[in-house]
Amino acid sequence: MKVHPTPNPRNITVRYNFDPQSTAAGVTSRQKKLRRLPHIFAKVLELPFYSDADVSIQETSESLKFVVDTDDDIGADIAAHTIEIYPGVTKIVVGGTGVVSDGVNPLELDVWRFRLPPSTQPELATASFSDGELVVVVPKVWGEGNETGQFVLVQ
Repeated sequence: MKVHPTPNPRNITVRYNFDPQSTAAGVTSRQKKLRRLPHIFAKVLELPFYSDADVSIQETSESLKFVVDTDDDIGADIAAHTIEIYPGVTKIVVGGTGVVSDGVNPLELDVWRFRLPPSTQPELATASFSDGELVVVVPKVWGEGNETGQFVLVQ
């Protein structure tokens, strides 16, 4: 078993870049290093289901298609809303009037999310609900977000 030594004042001084003379004089200037920010993705899709929901993802050259089978009646007025959280950070939220009543709190953090690739166009996302199936389609643009716009087949 390894026992870690207790930090003495000299170790703390080195860790936080204190100046021993200024701390003795009563001037405390803590200079902590900045820590990394949490991962912030540029484009995210958020569905009104819990994070453990079964979502089928189909990717083609034109779009990303998300399909969720549900027993809940979400409603016919469901839509994909594009929200710009910060310049360059966009979130697609799928919702409608019936979404709040299906058991998922709108302030819930445990919702189903998917990081979208840079080649997608969140402004053109569509959502539809019919026969117990929610379908969200996010179109892609080629040439802009994926460098050359060419497919690479790896076998």
